[in-house]
Amino acid sequence: MSEKTPFALIFALWGAGLGAAAQYGKVSVIFDLLPQVYPDAGAAIGFIVSLVGFVGILFGVAAGLLVARIRYRRALLGALWIGAGVSAFQAVLPALPLMLAARMLEGVSHLAIVVAAPTLIAQISAPRDRGLTLTLWGTFFGVAFAVLAWAGRPLALSLGVPALFMAHAAYMAVFALYLSARLRALPEEGAQQPFSWRQVLRDHGTIYRSPRISAAAAGWLFYTFSFVSILTVLPPFIDPEQRGLIMGAMPLMSIASSMTLGVWMLRHVSAVRVVESGFALSFLCVIWLWSSPGAPLACLALAASMGLIQGASFAAVPQLNETPSTQAQANGALAQMGNIGNTIGTPIMAAALVGMGYTALPLLAGIAFLSGLIVHLWLGRLRRPQA
Repeated sequence: MSEKTPFALIFALWGAGLGAAAQYGKVSVIFDLLPQVYPDAGAAIGFIVSLVGFVGILFGVAAGLLVARIRYRRALLGALWIGAGVSAFQAVLPALPLMLAARMLEGVSHLAIVVAAPTLIAQISAPRDRGLTLTLWGTFFGVAFAVLAWAGRPLALSLGVPALFMAHAAYMAVFALYLSARLRALPEEGAQQPFSWRQVLRDHGTIYRSPRISAAAAGWLFYTFSFVSILTVLPPFIDPEQRGLIMGAMPLMSIASSMTLGVWMLRHVSAVRVVESGFALSFLCVIWLWSSPGAPLACLALAASMGLIQGASFAAVPQLNETPSTQAQANGALAQMGNIGNTIGTPIMAAALVGMGYTALPLLAGIAFLSGLIVHLWLGRLRRPQA
């Protein structure tokens, strides 16, 4: 356990997380350009985006177990180099089957980074700073998508799609080189058990039966179901004159709330309590949106409330799990549940809107937020006899 937090290394690990988020975002921000690259792909072009998430659904927990067994530094550096190589390969715009295979390999790289990096951050942070550093980690997706929207898409439009892939390859390689030198100075990690798929299946049961290891992931499922789907389907219900401003401000409001109010709360109450507060406030904001459809202040308040869930969920992992091994398992479960939520949220919300209209948005989001609160309260009750 560190007495002093090495913030330069923390920011480098967070930077690696931005690269992992960009493995999603670099394709999302140019999705409308892909039919020009693969004109005969048809509906299969959607798999270029979704395959990274599909890998996370299938192997999220396995990634947590595998990363723990091959050691976090080795897994992180290997994943960064794989990510750099895959992006460089994608820059040649290979045939669609090869591109899809590359995206699946990229999903493996992504999983290893999002499991290893927060586990390392928790290990090297001083106890008093852990809430801050893991809340910072929790912003990696929102920040990466904002940077890609502001800089990545214009790069692709001006210099072509390959330029964006090569920029990402260079970014991943730079962080692999820097972290290779910095992580070498850390103490040696303890030996882990040999990896086996039979053990992976057993550990799935261990993780999801444990009210400590599974807690952050259980809430994260409902958060990711709501966050992406709300940002996707909400815009048409906001006044067109304010739509662009509000939709651009919502992710930033979420990050700002997480890094200010969220960090302050983490110094006074447990991370689980902050997550529960975020779910409760989000539920109240959804009621506000139900009574005032598309109200700008309600949208911003909802984003700020969801920001409390975002950062504190990662901070809850080391608070509930003391060993690096169980933290890696919890981060693997987070990745798995997050990919499930991201994958199913928007299609379910969009389908419900077709049948029910605007009412479906506050109804489904409200159910998700209330479910997140209830599952955390229930798991907290299960943890009490073990305390």
